[in-house]
Amino acid sequence: MIVKEIENIFVKKVSKNKKQFPKPKITIDYREKNSLVISKLIKLGFETEIKELKIGDYIVKNTIIERKTVSDFISSMINQRLHQQIKDLQQCENKLLIIEGIEEQELYNDYDESFHNYAISQEAIRNRPAEFRGKLKKTKGLSSNAIRGFLLSITLKHKIPIIFTKNPEDTAKFISVLSNKKSTEISLNFNKKPKTKKEQLQFILEGFPGIGPKTSKKLLSEFKSVKNIINASEKELKKILGKKAEIVKKIIEEKYD
Repeated sequence: MIVKEIENIFVKKVSKNKKQFPKPKITIDYREKNSLVISKLIKLGFETEIKELKIGDYIVKNTIIERKTVSDFISSMINQRLHQQIKDLQQCENKLLIIEGIEEQELYNDYDESFHNYAISQEAIRNRPAEFRGKLKKTKGLSSNAIRGFLLSITLKHKIPIIFTKNPEDTAKFISVLSNKKSTEISLNFNKKPKTKKEQLQFILEGFPGIGPKTSKKLLSEFKSVKNIINASEKELKKILGKKAEIVKKIIEEKYD
């Protein structure tokens, strides 16, 4: 009885001292509205905002996330859509590619016909049925090694980290962990303290996702001051930032709760 009372006191003390921090709002592209990831995030206590995103599927703090299921990853390789998405994502300072469903579906298979399970366009099947019936190695441009090579290219050439998740719940948990990271752990511009006034101005701008040293210099050359950049319209920012202007403008206007 005494032991139980001590345990109860300890549990109460831990619960009392545990601080509850508000979870950040997660912005989600409207094309993800039917994804189970959203319901899992809501279940974890996150507030979500659905809107059109020019780059990525999720924005968590200052990180842009592109999410692909295994089948979507393969099909978007076939129709070349993924190549452009990777180029767009590469522009962002903090980015992440999530490939979801590796527990449910193989990413590649050298010797069986499981490639039929992927989202292959009907046109590709009609044009080259014999090749798809054979080994995956015979499928032009989509051999197992081609997929491996593309994954390496994403990581090494485009500098985009890749996370493999088991299912939507696992994806949501990764996003949850990411949301708890401090900005200094994610941002890449805190390695060197600025010395000159020009470096200080660049340092401020490089805190925004997708803005590196070259872009910050272009912005300052065009607008002359950080104040003018902040007050600039999205249309004006697009001249230099392109699609990233929407993300930057959203952060500028975001309220600190």
